[in-house]
Amino acid sequence: MKYLLSNANLFINQQFHKTDLLIENGLVCDLSENLTPAPNTIVFNLNNKFIFPGFVDVHVHLREPGFFYKESILSGTLAAAHGGFTAVMSMPNLNPVPDCVANLKVQLDLIEQNAVTKVFPYASISKDQAGLFLSDMEKLSDYVLAFSDDGRGVQSDDLMLQAMHKAKKLNKVICAHCEDNSLLNGGYIHDGQYAKLHQHKGICSESEWGQIKRDLKLAKETGCAYHVCHISTKESVELVREAKAAGVDVTCETAPHYLVFNDMDLKDDGCFKMNPPIRSEEDRLALIEGLKDGTIDMIATDHAPHSAEEKSKGLRQSLMGIVGLETAFAITYTNLVKTGILNLPQLINLLSINPASRFNINQPLEIGQPANLTVFDLDNPYVIDPGEFLSKGKSTPFASKSVYGKCLLTIAMGKIAWQDSNLNNLKT
Repeated sequence: MKYLLSNANLFINQQFHKTDLLIENGLVCDLSENLTPAPNTIVFNLNNKFIFPGFVDVHVHLREPGFFYKESILSGTLAAAHGGFTAVMSMPNLNPVPDCVANLKVQLDLIEQNAVTKVFPYASISKDQAGLFLSDMEKLSDYVLAFSDDGRGVQSDDLMLQAMHKAKKLNKVICAHCEDNSLLNGGYIHDGQYAKLHQHKGICSESEWGQIKRDLKLAKETGCAYHVCHISTKESVELVREAKAAGVDVTCETAPHYLVFNDMDLKDDGCFKMNPPIRSEEDRLALIEGLKDGTIDMIATDHAPHSAEEKSKGLRQSLMGIVGLETAFAITYTNLVKTGILNLPQLINLLSINPASRFNINQPLEIGQPANLTVFDLDNPYVIDPGEFLSKGKSTPFASKSVYGKCLLTIAMGKIAWQDSNLNNLKT
């Protein structure tokens, strides 16, 4: 199959170029202006729409195997494509937990059968994610890019030290969900002003940054490549900033909801409940400064779908987690780029270039390489409607928000993974 994407603004080598892009047999074949289509070529006249390298989300819960009712490999990767993502890294809180090759292969088989984007699964750090013994890291390393116990912090200093030594030897990344269980005290939202006003139990910031501080010390000691998941506090930003200055091999991510909301925006609705929680305005502003100065390397969604019933029980009783793949670009573009906080190249680096580089996910938009790209309309506003999501999960705090940045087309591994019906109007 041949595709010609004509009259586009293509982001390549940190700049935008007015060009056409030709794909043949799944590969990028030409990047030139005014290309003439050969017979049997499907042509999309993009009318100055934008082509970006496919986004890469390093923090996604696909829920399969084990929790098919929440999400599946198919629905999750369709949601990813709908949001412009061509590669996702899937977290290991599954059944069975990918703590050995046999368990991981259950997931790998489902990916092979059903994924419409690239999926790179994490293996767990510990057996059954119980935090007591290491997983079979050596054998698993042939199949994964990184190890994580996401959903749970590794409570044992000694086990994390062992994991980092092993990961260093295997040249893999340790990705840490940082949460000190001894400091949670039954909390379920940020321990801030909203919690006090409405008599909710709060989660203190130290439960996150205290474990980051420990891990950064261990990462410095071992030389391990270390990545911090979903940072949410000002202290976390400063700790990572200081560690980078000291030469520690550390990267980190934050998520769109931490950049847009503070705890006074909360409502007693499950769509505002996630872990870590939405924190104070001071924390939100610190995260934005971290993006601007390069302390925070990437934006990830922590896409965590649950059933409608599981998210219907308010802040106290709903399960932790919201969906994010289908809103990530629109929310960050509208709230960070349209407002002048970041420029568009910075946002593309945060969503695509930086995560791909950190985890060695090779998907450059270059001649001879497989086509992994996404097309966006940046000009026309629309309203976020969870009913249009392809994810099984619909719980989002961004419902009914008016945004800019609509995904029209995603090509992953050389194949169309998502196409907006309105794009038919551009086909010639």
